[in-house]
Amino acid sequence: MASIFSRLYDLLQAARGANSTFLTDQVVPGANLSGKWIIITGSNNGVGFEAAKSFASWGANLILACREPPAWELHPTAAVNECKDIAAAQGHSSTIEWWQIDMADLSSVETFCQRWLQSDRVLDILCNNAGIAESTRQTRITKDGFQLVHQVNFLSHVLLTLRLLPSLARSAEPRVICTTSCYHHLGVFDLDHFNGEPGMKGIDYQNNKLYFQMWVAELQSRFLKNPEYLHITINGVHPGFVASGIWDDLANAGKAPGGLGFLLRYVAITTQQGGLAITNAATSLEFGPDPKKQGVGVENGRGGGKYINRIWEGPARSYCNDPEARSRLWIKLDEELGLQEKGLLTGLGL
Repeated sequence: MASIFSRLYDLLQAARGANSTFLTDQVVPGANLSGKWIIITGSNNGVGFEAAKSFASWGANLILACREPPAWELHPTAAVNECKDIAAAQGHSSTIEWWQIDMADLSSVETFCQRWLQSDRVLDILCNNAGIAESTRQTRITKDGFQLVHQVNFLSHVLLTLRLLPSLARSAEPRVICTTSCYHHLGVFDLDHFNGEPGMKGIDYQNNKLYFQMWVAELQSRFLKNPEYLHITINGVHPGFVASGIWDDLANAGKAPGGLGFLLRYVAITTQQGGLAITNAATSLEFGPDPKKQGVGVENGRGGGKYINRIWEGPARSYCNDPEARSRLWIKLDEELGLQEKGLLTGLGL
């Protein structure tokens, strides 16, 4: 009986992600980001592009971290030009650039990080946003040997974040925003089939969103134990049920659920509204550092390790609050990515 109630609770929490409350400038007022450096992955379309446009209007220097896209997506060079126009219209002379990165190729992630670290810029905000809903019919396993959704949505962002920690640590109040999902409440914690092997329980998208949200909580707990990283705040955010291109992946793979078209037309929010979830998590005082624990921030700062449902803090799945489960996930990530060998767990522990 307890498991039935638990399942119903998880379904309810997942359903809360469909909250379509319209967000105005009064609710998400923006911030002065002049001189700040922001990297945002998957920022040439969808909620990532909308967030980039908001950041540009607020004066930020931006790196649009995107792959060379398929023909039907807006090209990153066009996205850069639009962001530059928005910044200029607001009187900003920001640096806004496209740096190529392919989250389905770990060597591409490494090359991107090396380029950033060699620039010697301080990274103020990292938005881990890129993602796909489903492996395509043509590509299920990446050149690195990982299931495509597992690598693009999760593993590559783990590598990216840990590589960029030295640059983040140099910022006064750095933030990492991870686009997780209300679907993390429906994920199955199945480390025996972590890479989507035959026999995996659950659905790869939902499972990896669960792992991502668990990792957010675990990484924040480790930041709090290290004076060098104490001031870094990382949160997971569900942007909402958004009518964006991510659903095209499901359609292309022949796995679009029945009634999706109806839901996208009458229930889903726009990409502009979804983008506000990312910008709010990146700039609001509420989701900034907790001064009592982190030594920086304002009095009402909630700190990190949270799950944010659009702009409201919500309960994360129970696994996210389970230190033992999070530790097992942390060790599994080391096994897959060789993080300790790469020197990426220094000061964080295994």
